[in-house]
Amino acid sequence: MLQKTYREETLLLSRDCDLGGLWRPSAILSNMQETAGAHSHILGCGRETLVRKGIVWVLTRCEVRMDREARLGTRLTTETFPMPLRRWFFPRYFVFRDEAGAQVGAAGTLWVLFDLEKRCMVAPGDVAKAIPDNSDLTPPLGVPGPVPRLTGAETCSARTPVYSELDVNGHVNNARYADWLCDALGLEVMRKYRVKTMRLSYAAEIRPGQAMELRLTREGLAYHLTGSHEGKTHFEIGGELEKRL
Repeated sequence: MLQKTYREETLLLSRDCDLGGLWRPSAILSNMQETAGAHSHILGCGRETLVRKGIVWVLTRCEVRMDREARLGTRLTTETFPMPLRRWFFPRYFVFRDEAGAQVGAAGTLWVLFDLEKRCMVAPGDVAKAIPDNSDLTPPLGVPGPVPRLTGAETCSARTPVYSELDVNGHVNNARYADWLCDALGLEVMRKYRVKTMRLSYAAEIRPGQAMELRLTREGLAYHLTGSHEGKTHFEIGGELEKRL
């Protein structure tokens, strides 16, 4: 019988936290990636298995909602589970809980299979058979939708991927986009506020040497960041900030 859900405990260390001791947005995404990978391995569709077929998992959309602050030294449990396939998209959800079992936050994601040689998404094929029937479970969020746009003045900057931002798939890792967001918002903003909600859309991978144009828009506590290369949008991030406690 396929293991429907997977849980993993995490102790938030200094490497996971920002200058204010809060769980860094990129570390949240990395935690999700690793727990999803561990569950996929148990299900027989982990990275090692897929690479032999020339394919890997790639994240296309993500939504994270942190209801409460998670701080340095906190012990958390991440629970993850997939939901029924949506055409070529594999939904997977996450719930973060504290030691008392209270929910700290939740996230929803959409994944696809990616051909490492052709650099494009491929049909689910036999991998779909490895996904348990979780139609009886209730996701903590809806299916991640498009990133909401904002109107207003834009702040523009440029960024070219560096060594530390690239992963084993040869492109900028999905978690690094959250770092790009925090860097674009700036130190003074991040000293006062935390990222409460974050919705990401990964339209195209970012490879080494691709100079990206970043455009940031703010409306009160709402933000929107777009990254493009030669006129083509590669990613969008949008959501809301909240005053730090």
